[in-house]
Amino acid sequence: MRIWFNKTFSTISSVFRTIHQGFPIDDVSLICTHTHSNAAAFLAADEWHLEPPDLTGADYLEWCVEFCRQHNIQLFWPGKEATLISQHHDLFLATGTQVLSVANYEILTLLNNKADFYSHLNPAIAKTMDFIAVNNADEFDQAVADLSKKHERLCVKPAVSVFGLGFRVLDRQRDSISQLLGGIEYQIPLQELRQGMKNTPEFDTLLVMEHLGGYEWSVDCAGRQGELLCAVQRKKPLLAGYGQIIDNNADISGMVTRLTAQYQLNGLFNIQFKEGTQGIRLLEINPRPSGGFGMACLSGANLAKIALQSIKGDFIQTPVIQYGLKVTEVNTPVIL
Repeated sequence: MRIWFNKTFSTISSVFRTIHQGFPIDDVSLICTHTHSNAAAFLAADEWHLEPPDLTGADYLEWCVEFCRQHNIQLFWPGKEATLISQHHDLFLATGTQVLSVANYEILTLLNNKADFYSHLNPAIAKTMDFIAVNNADEFDQAVADLSKKHERLCVKPAVSVFGLGFRVLDRQRDSISQLLGGIEYQIPLQELRQGMKNTPEFDTLLVMEHLGGYEWSVDCAGRQGELLCAVQRKKPLLAGYGQIIDNNADISGMVTRLTAQYQLNGLFNIQFKEGTQGIRLLEINPRPSGGFGMACLSGANLAKIALQSIKGDFIQTPVIQYGLKVTEVNTPVIL
């Protein structure tokens, strides 16, 4: 089977390695494309090609269809423009290419905006942290006042963001120079943030939220159209650098199963949770493999193999997961 992964995050290399571990070399061929000739993912692929650097939207979609036709792609596993591509499976099927989308267009659009996603989510499926979406300084002030009545610490994050970009804990005591000299990360002085809003009367949706100060779990999953095939929980330490634990929290297992069914999740995806004073809360659903995907597969569950077996219609053997295993990643220097 010829499988194409278009431009995506460099962590896709872990998916390539685990697919190769699970299938004979002549059974699966992994094709990778990127806009940069030194993309790290090329090192783990069987075949690589360059993408046009500036194509987006409909033009990029047209290029993808033609790439599938020219290179005899049997399965397209999209990263770039995955939401748009999910609307146009028929264009690829006409070339003989199956497309693996984590969800349909409406759901992928919903997951991309945390304000909409949190508002849409039924708490019987999974609970989120207490939050208020704001778009201007007055709304921000009111949100901080209201949430401060119930929560000791608050934080903010853009509604549309990846990799935690823009996340900050609101600091009511220190100014930015004190944070800088103290080496304090991921915090922002409340008054300085409020002062900056005077120059931006309206801004893209920002979430003001209760701060969850407990343990965090990253759950790497393989699913098939709403059926959870396998999930591996990685419990992260409160302090970085101490490895992660392959966990089996029953509350998280239930939420992952319900979320997978509710949003008809498919292929490889990641769901994150964090513990607060009121219990474990859902942070987000990432419709792609996580940065720690390789660590999850050390548990005894080859999630990429399971996802691909489901697509191929092969028998899936339930893996034996080694709970309690401590895992980490070690950087390896390479020549590109």
